[in-house]
Amino acid sequence: MNSLFKALNDETRREIVALLKEKDMNAGEIAKKFKISKPSISHHLDILKRADLIISEKKGQFVEYSLNTTILEDLLNWILTLRK
Repeated sequence: MNSLFKALNDETRREIVALLKEKDMNAGEIAKKFKISKPSISHHLDILKRADLIISEKKGQFVEYSLNTTILEDLLNWILTLRK
C-alpha cells in the first residue's frame, strides 16, 4: 500500500490517472498533455505501474496504458474501514 500512496503523492501522476480515467492512452498521447520531457512521463508511468494503478498492454508498436480499477476499489474499501 505504501507504493500506492507514494504514486498518488505526486500531482503529475494524479493527473495521469485522471487522464486514464477518461480513456486508455499510449505514452506519446499522455506526454502531449504535459510540459515535461517524455523520459519524465515514462518515469511517472513506471511508478504508477509498480503501484498497480495502471496496466500496460502492447498494441502494435505502442504500449497502451489503462487504469487498474481493482486497486482503486481496494483503496476505497480500505479507506471505508477507517470510518467509525
